[in-house]
Amino acid sequence: MSQPHHPSASYAGLRWSGWTDGGRFRPNNEDAFLGVCFDSREIHHLGKFGHAPAQGMDFAFAVSDGLGGARAGEYASRIAVEKIALLLPRSFRQSAVGLEAGFTEVLEELFDQIHRALALLGSSYPECAGMEATLSLCWFTPRWLYFGHIGDSRIYYLPAGQKTIKQLSQDDTHVGWLLRQGRINEREARSHPRRNLLQKALGGANQFVDPQAGAVDCQAGDLFLLCTDGLVEGLYDHDLIELMRAPASDGSEAGPARCLVEASQAKGARDNVTALVIEVV
Repeated sequence: MSQPHHPSASYAGLRWSGWTDGGRFRPNNEDAFLGVCFDSREIHHLGKFGHAPAQGMDFAFAVSDGLGGARAGEYASRIAVEKIALLLPRSFRQSAVGLEAGFTEVLEELFDQIHRALALLGSSYPECAGMEATLSLCWFTPRWLYFGHIGDSRIYYLPAGQKTIKQLSQDDTHVGWLLRQGRINEREARSHPRRNLLQKALGGANQFVDPQAGAVDCQAGDLFLLCTDGLVEGLYDHDLIELMRAPASDGSEAGPARCLVEASQAKGARDNVTALVIEVV
């Protein structure tokens, strides 16, 4: 990925909402999500919903879906998102002046360190044996969004004024590969018996980490959705577009993310369901 120069911010700020629900069919919620803003000196954790100006701070949002026996999956997803808050701000000072190594290298190092932490815990404690996690991360700098991804959680991009949503992340599953190759369609992918078998994840017995990384030139009005795979069990692209742009029925700021989660569950989602919606304003 080429290294864009940091221009002055092309948008005023961000508005976000996040929601997670364990659902009625799982004993615990193995999903986790995170929102933080930071500079080279300090970091602030964001609430489930809110808005903030883009003045001298970077923002990071992430979702993770944990896997493992007992409560190992729950621990794995929490560790994955908490590590972001510890590791990412260290790169802020470099990114503010144009990171020499490139953002791809920063994200690869971040994912590698989370992977090593999960693998170490998994090999050290019986209750953590086999713990793995997906991770989808969006890092908002002035103008540019950088994203990193591994697993089958997803990052969607809905450009301002457009009617077509784009999945930025690639599902690290065989079924995801079949879909990208045009060998099956969206409906076939949703009912495929191997749709939940991961080819890549953080932790576990995976020896190498090779996350997907990319960049988007942000503009006011753009919308981004980060979600775990449970969200799209019952929702199609047109549902995502409608719900991401719809105001909350009760007027609360938590609207878009909560509406997505509840709509997915109403259409039969059986997994944990998590959504984060970020609007560039």
